[in-house]
This record gives sequence, C-alpha cells and structure tokens, in this order.
Amino acid sequence: MTTGPTKRDYSLLGRDAQAAVANGLAAAEWYHTEIPRKQMKELMKREDGPAIRDTAIWLGSMAVLGGLGTYFWGTWFAVPFFLAYGVLYGSASDSRWHECGHGTAFKTMWMNDAVYLIACFMIMRNPVTWRWSHTRHHTDTVIVGRDPEIAVMRPPDLFRLVLNFFGIIDVWYAVIDMLRNAFGVISAAEKTFIPEMERSKAILVARIWLAIYLATTGLSVYLGSILPLMLIGLPRLYGAWHHVLTGLLQHGGLADNVIDHRLNSRTVYMNPVSRFIYWNMNYHVEHHMFPMVPYHALPRLHAMIKHDLPAANPSILDGYREMIPAFLRQLRNEDYFLKRELPPTAKPYREEFHNDREAQAAE
Repeated sequence: MTTGPTKRDYSLLGRDAQAAVANGLAAAEWYHTEIPRKQMKELMKREDGPAIRDTAIWLGSMAVLGGLGTYFWGTWFAVPFFLAYGVLYGSASDSRWHECGHGTAFKTMWMNDAVYLIACFMIMRNPVTWRWSHTRHHTDTVIVGRDPEIAVMRPPDLFRLVLNFFGIIDVWYAVIDMLRNAFGVISAAEKTFIPEMERSKAILVARIWLAIYLATTGLSVYLGSILPLMLIGLPRLYGAWHHVLTGLLQHGGLADNVIDHRLNSRTVYMNPVSRFIYWNMNYHVEHHMFPMVPYHALPRLHAMIKHDLPAANPSILDGYREMIPAFLRQLRNEDYFLKRELPPTAKPYREEFHNDREAQAAE
C-alpha cells in the first residue's frame, strides 16, 4: 500500500518522540561490525601524543595568525590571516569539542576537559548541555523526535542551510540559549536529556560566557574598533563554513529511524588539511559504530571494517553530488532517502529497519 509523504515531528516532546519509544527505536540495539576483541582493544587505546601535537599546531597556528592579523589590521594584508584564523576558531573547534567530549582525544582526562571547554566556548556550545545532547545523538542517531542534533530535517530548509555556512542561524540560537541559561532557565527540551544535578553547571557556564562576550564588546566600543570581536566571537560566523561543509555530509540525505549506522551515516575521503580541521570525523560510519575509538585510530578502523560498509565517497565534491539531489527530492517527498549499497562481503541489512513506506521512498 502506497501512502503520501508524512510530516515529521522533530520536537523532543512531540508525537514522533513518543512513537520512537513505542516502536523500540529509542535506546535500541544497533548493528556493529564484528571485530576481534584483541584488535578492538588496540584500536581503543588512548594516547596523549597525537592530540598534544595536533592541539599545539591548532592553538599555535591561531596565535600566529591572530597576531599577524592584528599586526596588519586596517590593511588588506590582514584578510588572509583572519580567514585562516576564523576556520581554526569557528570550524576546527567543532571537531575538538566533539572528540574531547567523548573523552577519547587524550589519555589524560584533564587534557580532554581543558580542550573541551576551550573548544565549546569557540563553537558557542554550552559544555554541559552539549555533552548530554551528544550522548543522546549517539544513542538515538537520526531517530526523529529523539536525536536533538539532526542537522537537516525533512523537508530540508535550503535557505537555512546556506545561512549556516556563515554561522548565522547557529549563532542566533546559541546566543538565545546562552541568555536563557544565564538567567537561570533550562528549557523543557533540555530537561529531557540534562540530568537535574547538572543543570546548575549549565547556568554557571552561560553566565561566565556572557561576561566574556560583554567584556569583549565593551573593549571594542572603548577602542572604537571591532578588532577584539574579530578575535573573540565573530570567528564563529566568518569561520563556520568548513565545519558546515563537512558536517552536512555526516547524515544528509540518508535514512532516518533506522538502527544501522551504515544506513544513516556517510564516510567521505578528504584531503589532509580538511582531515586535520575535522579530526578524522570524515570516517563517520566508523565513529558512530565505535565512538570510543580515538580520532587518530579511525583510519585504521576504516581499513579493518570497510568490507562491511558502503563504499566511501571519494571526495567532498562527490558527497555533495550525491546529497544535493537527495535534498531537492525531499522538498517534494520528505520520505525519500538514499539507500546505501553494501559490497558483497558485507553482512546484509536487516530489512525490518525499513518499513514499506521507506522502501518505496528510497527507490
């Protein structure tokens, strides 16, 4: 029986949230490729070295670029330095927040926590709220009504996606959330995933951040220059494009409401610069299957299990060639999605992950 497109309810308190629980999609048992225990233990081994090296390059480069941009401020020579500084501030912070939030980037936990707090400030994500939000994202990846981090809802809002390349929508809502939390208000949606004992911490962080932004703005007014804001705050706008460029590829155009990461996540081969900025999160199927594997081990994990995964997209451009047409079709039929093809060496899909409506939409 063929049915028309259905309107999804992405609210964490709405109809689809209740349906996900009723249908067994909430906190479900997900498919995992089998890996021998010894090899898995080796992959999960924590190290400080790679993350210390990469963090020194990241923050050191920011210091140099920010210094040169400041030195040449008022001339066109400052532009390339701030463009590069912005990407390291407004995009590289996204992957650092993410990996250190998992506690896997460093072996030493205080190092994870320190970089996590720095990166959260840069990307404007409350470290308390987003730690719990991201836990839900991994538990219920792209489950409608359960996952609070679905970047592209159906039908996709293409205008919103374009604005996000400049950080406009993200920052607008981040500022609203920061102000609300700073005044002691935790939203109903936040209460669904932030434990009660953690909520006061979210409020404290919001107040500290608000004080920093007010001080930076005050300094800009005092100096009669936006230079302080070009170093703190505005890079979240002018440097956001790379993390949006890569982030949309994670799940864009793929299936929702399934419990096999091979269906709803995408691995894309990227150049070394993008991989450094993105901290290997281009291996996204692998990361979701095994989130406790550190970023520096993801290429090894990919080589080990790629026989069981859909073929990786060979480039960012190829990923967009696949994803954009899917977005356009979803404007007409929000049930449409790209169904991933598995190699002959892979274990087959569990077809019960797809109901009849979704199977028809994928054709």
